[in-house]
Amino acid sequence: MSVLLDSIRSPQDLQQLTPSQLKQLCAEIRERIIQTVSKNGGHLASNLGVVELSVALHRAFHSPEDQIVWDVGHQSYTHKMLTGRADRIATIRTRGGLSGFPNRTESPHDPFTSGHSSTSISAALGLFKAKELKGEPGHVVAIIGDGALTGGLAYEGMNNAGRLRKNFIVVLNDNKMSISRNVGSMARYLARIRTKPSYFRIKGNIDQLLGHIPGIGKPFQHALTKSKSVLKQILYNSTIFEDMGFYYYGPFDGHDLEKLIEVFNNVKSIQHPVLIHVLTRKGKGYPFAEENPKVFHGVSRFDVATGKPVKSGGSFSSVFGNKLCALASEDERICAITAAMQEGTGLAPFSQKFPERFFDTGIAEEHAVTFAGGLACGGMLPVFAVYSSFLQRGYDQLIHDVALQRIKVVFAVDRAGIVGEDGETHQGIFDAAFLRTIPGMIIYSPSFYDELQSCLWQALYGCKGMAAVRYPRGEQLFRPFDFHGSREAFDLYGPASADLILVTYGRLFSNACQALSALKKRGVEIRILKLNRIFPIAPEAIRSVLNAKAVFFFEEGVAQGGIGEYFAYLLNQAAYQGKFYLRAIDGFVLHETMPQALEELGLNAGGMAKMILSECLNDSEKKIGLLNF
Repeated sequence: MSVLLDSIRSPQDLQQLTPSQLKQLCAEIRERIIQTVSKNGGHLASNLGVVELSVALHRAFHSPEDQIVWDVGHQSYTHKMLTGRADRIATIRTRGGLSGFPNRTESPHDPFTSGHSSTSISAALGLFKAKELKGEPGHVVAIIGDGALTGGLAYEGMNNAGRLRKNFIVVLNDNKMSISRNVGSMARYLARIRTKPSYFRIKGNIDQLLGHIPGIGKPFQHALTKSKSVLKQILYNSTIFEDMGFYYYGPFDGHDLEKLIEVFNNVKSIQHPVLIHVLTRKGKGYPFAEENPKVFHGVSRFDVATGKPVKSGGSFSSVFGNKLCALASEDERICAITAAMQEGTGLAPFSQKFPERFFDTGIAEEHAVTFAGGLACGGMLPVFAVYSSFLQRGYDQLIHDVALQRIKVVFAVDRAGIVGEDGETHQGIFDAAFLRTIPGMIIYSPSFYDELQSCLWQALYGCKGMAAVRYPRGEQLFRPFDFHGSREAFDLYGPASADLILVTYGRLFSNACQALSALKKRGVEIRILKLNRIFPIAPEAIRSVLNAKAVFFFEEGVAQGGIGEYFAYLLNQAAYQGKFYLRAIDGFVLHETMPQALEELGLNAGGMAKMILSECLNDSEKKIGLLNF
């Protein structure tokens, strides 16, 4: 029983707790997180690592007047429980329940909606300046992880914030491990800082000493702090953060609750940008997560006693990774790139077999795209594996650094379409629309594992210039026993005599086949046009539907600018005389399971069948319920 946690209705309730009670509260929070994530899935290791940090923040600061901005936000479960949402935490990542990320529509304690990396400093700075302009009281605190600190946006924000002469607070949550092993110069730099705690004592002593020298101490201290001289390096051993205009304090033990509270209270009065470096441990308090934080970063349902997933099976990501390994064994030009998502994108086997041709750029998608362009110009065959929602960050680089040069780069677009419980910040519903706007881009969208393997080969060797292979999260779905793909640009499935055509691509083909079966039982024949290469659409695919009475296009992506809209344009150009219907996504998709989302959007088998049947029934037949499935 969570005695203390259940009594917390707002952060103000923390003020009455003793140090021993605060520690008990942390233990209760950890237990609640473990139990909740084991049932709902979610981000476990990162949330377990920031329990004390979250409690300390809410003890020292007073939300919502003081605004706390979480970078990425997948570590905000404790924050949610401390801000009046503990009684609903069991609903997290479920339909109608709490979001797995901070969300402005959910609580006044979430001042900024987040989900992508490296945004907190820029967002917090904007909130800070808004307070200043409106004359509102309160502090603004940005929390950013060491992994997110590899993103360029973080430094853009710090560079801007460093010009302030007011109390702006950044907390660096350094857990020594991002989603994948932290990489790059910043990781090495932080490692050096962690090993030199004596520096901070020396620096403080120097500050104190200089401050007491009559007449010249204070001015000299100020001049030294602003200087970039050799003397500064000798005396201060200045950090990069200080060079960017921040006072640096740390590193501190991120699980020492009393110390953290003391530090946060102390820095509130410093009229200068401050960075507090905190060391935490991912998975803290749950042995399985402590031992394997990568595995327990983002998890599906699991057994608490064993740490084993409730369900495990194949995935498009693993099929992609294995196929790329096989191709790389035969072609030494193939390189694999990831932006801190080695495990998530299925590239762990590649990194082990071909370490010299594997590149983890850290959370830096823009850099990854341009880096891939450089590899291609140097004669290599780069494949950048990236989640659909994260590729959005590299749009300018896609155009300027790859497309303009007409070079061969392959984009393996993982998590394309509905991703489910992670919600609106992570749904991969825009990639097809924005990729097709890029000149020279070729886009493949396989429905099954064998098609993914074929499409990857086509992207590498079967077409010129840049190409993208987009595929969904998780496992392949239903496949009719009599469907045998041609591995051409498109396939036709169903009776050739049908004058109703259903057009789709990717995962939705499985739903379309089930809709075909359901409609057949109602005496309605349809034929399915399955697009394998969704851009450019083969002219033969358009010609194959010109005699149809009606064409129904179903798309697991946005309607505006999407493939369905493009298909309609091509039909019009070909003087199609029948009816055209498009069902795609309009707006953002909230957190719920993938099947629930597809049902709500009318993109499941029942929704498809109902839409098509409505074309075949008269008004009286519709009124007596013949549309129901």
